Amino acid sequence: MKNKKNLYTLISIVLVFLFLVYANKNFDSYQIRIMNLCAIYVILGLSMNLINGFTGLFSLGHAGFMAIGAYTTAILTMPLAVKESNFFLAPMAAPLNSIVWPFVPALLLGGLLSAAAAFVIGAPALRLKGDYLAIATLGFGEIIRILITNAQRVTNGALGLKGIPDTTNIWWTFGIAALTIVFMTLLINSSYGRAFKAIREDEIAAENMGISLFKHKMLAFIIGAFFAGIGGGLLGSLLGTVDPKPFNFMMTFNILFIIVLGGMGSITGTVISAFIVTISMEALRVLDSSINLGFMVIPGITGMRMVIYSLLLIVVIIYFRRGLMGTSEFSWDKAFEFFKRLPLSKGGAKNAVTKNK
Repeated sequence: MKNKKNLYTLISIVLVFLFLVYANKNFDSYQIRIMNLCAIYVILGLSMNLINGFTGLFSLGHAGFMAIGAYTTAILTMPLAVKESNFFLAPMAAPLNSIVWPFVPALLLGGLLSAAAAFVIGAPALRLKGDYLAIATLGFGEIIRILITNAQRVTNGALGLKGIPDTTNIWWTFGIAALTIVFMTLLINSSYGRAFKAIREDEIAAENMGISLFKHKMLAFIIGAFFAGIGGGLLGSLLGTVDPKPFNFMMTFNILFIIVLGGMGSITGTVISAFIVTISMEALRVLDSSINLGFMVIPGITGMRMVIYSLLLIVVIIYFRRGLMGTSEFSWDKAFEFFKRLPLSKGGAKNAVTKNK
């Protein structure tokens, strides 16, 4: 049975790979961009779910870590001529004005700097709990954004950075998303993952069992920030421009919505939810523009997309309080059991007949 499951897993991976090859050749630039956003939000959702879902911390500073990763990757990968054209109000600080790094080292450094910022922030903040921790991390996230806005000679201030090399593609995003899923799965199934869950369920009981609360909270916080920085770097490279304005509380809220919808403490739920939220947000853009039904034209209302999006959020919170997956994960056993219960399947039809008798 185990060999059978491994075979199904291998087949699934091959099918996903073939789909990506097909999409890369046949999809237009807009569709590829949406797919890249889906994969990036998978990385960001998993990084936040490790902190909020698996460890039970209420952190709202994720956008700050994303900003550090995005700016680090952008500054280090921009060609010298592009840097000179961006920094026309004040020259860029040395030695950044003469450094150009390859994409991968710059992306990794962005993640490491985000992790370092998480260590500095976490030292005082992680001694707090609940709403106090949320307010503290939200404040630190805003501090990071304000520092970026005022660091004119490093980040170009409120003007932001333009002309970032378009290195992000479908292979980078989905490849790193796959690595993130594998890493998170191995981490959660390890002794550290069990310690994270124990802290989430009952801190007092976890401490009595010998688990160092501060050590494990800090570890989850740093790892989550690292992947947030990686996701931010990929996002900046995909968009081709970064500025401080988008990295506010709403960015954190969007990622929080993804993990709440998928299930706090579910890797599978976060992956599914990232695709659902990203695609639905783009699909609802039609509501902001006029809709021609042939016999009449419905005028578009600016912001209607967010109204419908908020209503859908309310429905989800009411009827799916634990999210789509809760704390469960996908398994082939559950999938086989689900298909056996379907009325269309042979076994499901027999069961239905037996129940009717």
